[in-house]
Amino acid sequence: APVGFWDPAGMTKDGDALAFRRRRETELKHGRVAMLACMGYITPEYFKFPGYCATDLSFADIPNGLAALSKVPGAGWLQIFLFIGTIEKWFYKYDASRAPGDFENGGVLGAPNGSRMVEGPAKTRKLNAELANGRLAMMAIIGMFFQDGLTGSAWGDWALYSDSPLRAFENELGVQAPVGFWDPAGFTKDGDVDAFKRRREVELKHGRVSMFATMGYIVPEYFKFPGELSPSAGLEFKDVPNGLAAISKVPALGWAQWFIFCGLVDFGLYRADPSRDPGDYENA
Repeated sequence: APVGFWDPAGMTKDGDALAFRRRRETELKHGRVAMLACMGYITPEYFKFPGYCATDLSFADIPNGLAALSKVPGAGWLQIFLFIGTIEKWFYKYDASRAPGDFENGGVLGAPNGSRMVEGPAKTRKLNAELANGRLAMMAIIGMFFQDGLTGSAWGDWALYSDSPLRAFENELGVQAPVGFWDPAGFTKDGDVDAFKRRREVELKHGRVSMFATMGYIVPEYFKFPGELSPSAGLEFKDVPNGLAAISKVPALGWAQWFIFCGLVDFGLYRADPSRDPGDYENA
């Protein structure tokens, strides 16, 4: 819940069970690694091992986050790769006869003792929780990487990102907590103020039209004008259905009236004025 089986990319629409199994194994592995990575980001903020990681390099001297990559010596990277390879190829070995992510030596919470959960609803709930937590951790670690790379810390103050092109727009209307100035598609990364202003005008216009359209859907459910919409066609307002079905009922002359009215409003009554804020019209 709440979305059930969610596959917006349609990767399972071919019904290939083997492909689904491989993707589930990959999802579990990435989720488990991401959960460990998130803990690896958090733990050093509160605890570091005593002693030395390498000659003349103590654990206390290793910074947190991405900055630690530059401090690990070559032999340390070799140890890391050998350890991961040992786990991957020998200790937790893939077995096609077992469920995805289920390894013979792997116990509860990954303990290498071969322990097993009792079959039943509790086991299913915990396995679902692992998937959900792994998915959350994959999103979280990418967010930590991103914020660390820009601010120097996984939870660094965005004020430290002094080179952000978004600073040109951080005081604009619509910038609200908790996301601040939110531009995931990067439309404003070039800092072009004129382009931002044009997009803000379009956004406001579309928003205003959509508010009218929403009311236009709701009101006819409770009220319709009396009389005729088109006397020549013998069409009364009450005969016009609600929603999209109404499109087929509007006569051609009605559409012409709409376009003329919208054009008069757009080009005559509410004309854009570069000297005013986006969406602010002299006659409004």
